[in-house]
Amino acid sequence: MTDSTPKSASRGERRSGFQVGRIFGFPLRLSVSWVVMSVFITFWYGEGLGNVLDLTGPTRYLAGLGFVACLLLSVLLHELGHALTARYYGIGVKGITLDLLGGYTEFDHDSPRPGVEMATALAGPGVSALLGVFSVIATLALPNGTVLDQIAFQLALCNIIVAVYNALPGWPLDGGRALRALVWGIKGDRDAGLLVAGWSGRIVAIGTALAAAALYATGWYEWFGLIFGLFVAFSIWQGAAGAVMTARVRRRYPLVDPVRLARPLFVVPAGTSLAEASRRAAEAGHAAPVLGVADPAGRLTALVVPEAAAAVPEQRRPWVTVETLARGIDAVATIPSAARGADVIKLLRGDPATPYLVVDGEDVVGVLTVMDVVQVLDPAAMKAGR
Repeated sequence: MTDSTPKSASRGERRSGFQVGRIFGFPLRLSVSWVVMSVFITFWYGEGLGNVLDLTGPTRYLAGLGFVACLLLSVLLHELGHALTARYYGIGVKGITLDLLGGYTEFDHDSPRPGVEMATALAGPGVSALLGVFSVIATLALPNGTVLDQIAFQLALCNIIVAVYNALPGWPLDGGRALRALVWGIKGDRDAGLLVAGWSGRIVAIGTALAAAALYATGWYEWFGLIFGLFVAFSIWQGAAGAVMTARVRRRYPLVDPVRLARPLFVVPAGTSLAEASRRAAEAGHAAPVLGVADPAGRLTALVVPEAAAAVPEQRRPWVTVETLARGIDAVATIPSAARGADVIKLLRGDPATPYLVVDGEDVVGVLTVMDVVQVLDPAAMKAGR
């Protein structure tokens, strides 16, 4: 499974696990969850295989370890399918991580075209399908009732299931990325594709949970299979929900105009009390301005942090001067007035209360904060937080 959670949705860059080396130049990491799962599968599979083939002593656990190693290789080859395809199309790959649910590949940026997205997404399931076919051939060629025959059969089953399931058209599965590419290609709108894939992912998550429950009820699954199936369903639901939220937010990007959103800046001399500064701003007709601090020459030297000013009790405001609540102008980042949408969002980093100067050349247009932008991108979340 590729890194299919939009970077702006929930997780940012994923860096779980520890690096164990590089393969084809790609950093390779193993998560702690994969190590724990590997130990569990080694003993669980070894016990089961030992009972079937009458293996004794450490032999059964060596067989279980062999199966885990083959499974690890299968997952790695699946992710290499994504990574090498991405490299072919000029997309940088940050690394490959193997975790509890298989693995994921992190890219430097999104695909530039729908066709590239489709090819990169389906490369992984394609590799798994080929591994499944090769494993079936190996199962037929190997003598029945041997350890290698049993491992080959299980690998065939695992890879075919991975190929089919991962190709289902629901985010965050590879098939979900393919669905996004398809809708993107038809409508010319990447975010419309993400929205459709996110809703489809929710359907896949519900179907997965129902299938796990049905298999448990009919005796095909034991308790572990049920729990794992529900965990997979929950993970897919989370990824799908994040995709839906991201798509909705991105469709509001054109509304992010820093000039329109900027709060007015009202400058007062250093030494002015917060109460007096607020009174002067109100008399000047400014609604909810950001206060600036000027030196004796009238030059802007600092900005009062709005959150810091709001936290001062009413009775203390006549005794608190504006510069004690301010941040030096040299420490305040700027946003060009011509920036729009995603370009503005890329410039907004750090504390949501941090003020940014919106500038037109050397002229200050106003002051913007992260929360001003969030209010436009996700007004429902702002109302819920009040």
